[in-house]
Amino acid sequence: MCDALWRRSGTELAALVAGGDVSAREVVDAHLDRIDEVNGWLNALVVVDADGARAAADGVDRARADGEILGPLAGVPFTVKDGIDLAGHATTYGIAAFADNVADVDDPTIGRLRAAGGIPIGKANQPEMAMRLATDNHLFGLTRNPWHPDRTASGSSGGEGSAIASGMAPMGVGSDLGGSVRNPAYACGIAATKPSLGRIPLHGTTPVAAEPLLGRQLMAVAGPMARTVADLQAMLRVTIGRHPRDPRTVDVPYDGADFARRAAVPTDLPGGPIHADAREAVHRAGEALAADGWEVVDVTPPEMERCYDLWGRLLAVDYPTTLAALDGVMSDEGAHLMRSSIDFWPPGEVPAQEVHAERLRLGREWALFLDEHPVLVLPTWYQPPFAHRDDLSDDPVAVRALYDAVFTPITPANVLGLPATQVPAGRNADGVPLGVQFMADRHREDRTLAAAAVVEAAHPPITPIDPVTN
Repeated sequence: MCDALWRRSGTELAALVAGGDVSAREVVDAHLDRIDEVNGWLNALVVVDADGARAAADGVDRARADGEILGPLAGVPFTVKDGIDLAGHATTYGIAAFADNVADVDDPTIGRLRAAGGIPIGKANQPEMAMRLATDNHLFGLTRNPWHPDRTASGSSGGEGSAIASGMAPMGVGSDLGGSVRNPAYACGIAATKPSLGRIPLHGTTPVAAEPLLGRQLMAVAGPMARTVADLQAMLRVTIGRHPRDPRTVDVPYDGADFARRAAVPTDLPGGPIHADAREAVHRAGEALAADGWEVVDVTPPEMERCYDLWGRLLAVDYPTTLAALDGVMSDEGAHLMRSSIDFWPPGEVPAQEVHAERLRLGREWALFLDEHPVLVLPTWYQPPFAHRDDLSDDPVAVRALYDAVFTPITPANVLGLPATQVPAGRNADGVPLGVQFMADRHREDRTLAAAAVVEAAHPPITPIDPVTN
């Protein structure tokens, strides 16, 4: 059984460890062997803590032998995005100047996963300051997509996506300001949830993790990534809730009130062009929900393009301050998205008061929409994963077209603080993963995961896979 352990989901591994079918040490060793086998090609993990993971696994095995009650994720390896603090390891943000930025304590979400018995096995690559749609930096280099090496693993949690898809760990923690857990989950063919604002704590203590500017305060969240919906749910159950280090967080039960199984599955989507793969993923999701007894309604949510515009304007106000603070530290490639965003959404062009008033108005409109249609189904992206460095084009028209194809369906959840779950919907005729996302009202991750589970049952997980290397 040990040779196949890296193929198992996190909840399966936890059950095997709890039942004594395998030891936590066997689970960890199986994943360390898998890392040795594939990480050299993919460059997904930039730190592998073999000694720490084995020591934690031995602790789980001793606890079980002593008859102690194990946590719900006991013995399950997980990875951590480089920009999230893991005690005793550097939080570099993909920048050489921060290579010695060693965290003294875990990020609160990482601490909660440890308390549930999870075992951090390594840290995953990201773009500089998490500010690209692709995972590459001058400190660690390019992370490859295990499905197609010439296409992006996306970002900013791209190392997580690549590692989980290839079996280096069954689950991991990323962060999402503009799709940064959903983007790589889509590109790499796995599942991920961007929780509601305030659901999961996120707070770094390394020197570079200064108090975030307004856009990040309003929109950035930590999020679980995994190969199955059950694993996402298990991670959420042990990480949600109030934490004093993140004053945005609130205590709201995971399980909300029952809701009508009604989903908005729009065919008339704003923006575009929209690739056939995106339409096919939404079609498959609608078919699966209808077959499961859901009412499927062809209706479009309010003003998606306006949501995207406000997202861009909120962040573009912050970017000049960020660029000034990181002058001489970030590379030109790493700063490309911020500089482009300033051009696309000039700071001050729309008064801040108007931006925030519009955000409140749109939040109300979407709350009313989601009250009538408890789940919204959208493409994760409007296009397939792009080729390496396409996001760094010198042509502003090409860059804006790429941003529009990615951010139009992604950003409503960020700017409005809504939960959104990405799940694969099988593959296209060429074997490339298709992806679809589900949104719901605030604090109703249970709705997005219920819908995702239906689609997963119709289109079972397509990972882990061996990396394609040619």
